[in-house]
Amino acid sequence: MDTFANYILSEKNLASKMEIVYYLSKREKIFFDKSSILKTELARLFLNCNKLELDENIVLTACLLCNCKKIQNSKKLEDIQLYAIESANYLEKLGFDKRFCKICEEVNRYSRSNPREKESDVLELVEQFGGMILDRPERIGLEPDEALVLLIHKNLKNQYNRYIHTFAQFINMLEEIDMGEFVEVKALKRLVKMFNETPELTQFIKKVVNNYEPQIDKLISKKYEEIKNEMFEEKVYNNRPLFTEETTRKILKNIEQQTSKNSAS
Repeated sequence: MDTFANYILSEKNLASKMEIVYYLSKREKIFFDKSSILKTELARLFLNCNKLELDENIVLTACLLCNCKKIQNSKKLEDIQLYAIESANYLEKLGFDKRFCKICEEVNRYSRSNPREKESDVLELVEQFGGMILDRPERIGLEPDEALVLLIHKNLKNQYNRYIHTFAQFINMLEEIDMGEFVEVKALKRLVKMFNETPELTQFIKKVVNNYEPQIDKLISKKYEEIKNEMFEEKVYNNRPLFTEETTRKILKNIEQQTSKNSAS
């Protein structure tokens, strides 16, 4: 029996997947916005830079769909806690198997699903990090180094995520890549700038797929050749701290001050 799940999973081209989900969102009124594209692009880059033995098709499809029942800018705790579970239930009705739905459900930890799927750890990282570097109504987006410190030392401090240190090394690598022609623009800042300056979802998809991806893939390939023997060997990053204690304390203090200031206002 042909289902929506079979249809989108059989489509290997990521741009076409995005288009499929876009039209599904229009028809079914599910959540799908520019942040879904940005986070999926982060996941694509992360998978391309690391040999994680994961099915890229499953991960990227899950990235596009895992927030489908999310309520935008909701401040209700119940909405935040339940949307991933409700998304998984909805996706099962579209024909996705239980494992795929479990991966989507584990984009956050509210369902207490355990043991977690490997793919879910990638979703969790791009969901949280991607959310932190984007502006929100209550605060401006964090710098990548601030977002990493918050991710590691606060959000996931007491949680096990098998890819968190690999992800941190990946983000640090992106921060070394300059994408500006005349003025220095780092890779993540360029992506966020495109996000902020492109109001239409379809236009943002086109810019990411047609402009950003070819350029960043070429630059990463060049950078990766220079550092692959150092960057992704486990013995390297396991024996070297990602941040000094002084840097960590400073960034966490700045984040707390900014949060307090926003709350007061």
